[in-house]
Amino acid sequence: MSKPVKILLFKNEIEAMLLDEILTEKQIPHIVRSYHDSAYDGLWQTQTGWGHIEAPIEYSDEILSLYKNMSG
Repeated sequence: MSKPVKILLFKNEIEAMLLDEILTEKQIPHIVRSYHDSAYDGLWQTQTGWGHIEAPIEYSDEILSLYKNMSG
C-alpha cells in the first residue's frame, strides 16, 4: 500500500463525517484532516475549506466516485 496523499477538500464537517462513515464501512483506509485551529478560532477553515481526506493513491478513484454519488 502506498503513502497517503490528499484526495479531496471538504466544504464542511457534514461532508467529512458522511464520507468517513462510508469509507470506514467499506474498509477503505483513510484519514480525515480538519483545518480547524483553535488559536485562530477556525479562521483558516473559512478561507481554505473545512479540511481534506488522505488515502493511498490506489483508492483515489473509488473515493472520488463515492464522494460524487454522496454529493448528489
